[in-house]
Amino acid sequence: MHRFYTITKIIKKYGEDIFSLDKISVEKKFIHHGKVTVYEHSLNVTYYCIMIALLLPFRVDFRSLVRGALLHDYFLYDWHEADESHRLHGFTHAGRALENAERDYELNDIERDMIKKHMFPLNPAPPKYIETVILCIADKICAFKETVYCR
Repeated sequence: MHRFYTITKIIKKYGEDIFSLDKISVEKKFIHHGKVTVYEHSLNVTYYCIMIALLLPFRVDFRSLVRGALLHDYFLYDWHEADESHRLHGFTHAGRALENAERDYELNDIERDMIKKHMFPLNPAPPKYIETVILCIADKICAFKETVYCR
């Protein structure tokens, strides 16, 4: 119970400006993996990012970690629709998410790197920051769980 409470407090503290604009809530309309919405996926990934970071023996920028994780899939469309622009979603959505996030929020270099490179190694540019590495790991874990266990 204590760890959950701590993680929830960290998400609320550092994600406050993202939640306050309420633009991220549009993600609730789109299914991402299995039966999980993009919004739920983003929260799941953020939770796992913090959990992983708390286990690591080195310094992590929790503000950037939370913000980058919440916005990593901020692409704002239903990639399941039969639309030619969604055909290569796995390769292109990180760039779209970064464009949208930069339009709606002020981002730092770590957050930009996290959003842009969260699909590594599918997108070949390697992570520059530990926060990006954490996001890559958490995103893969959550995507796997949501796809396999939610069916």
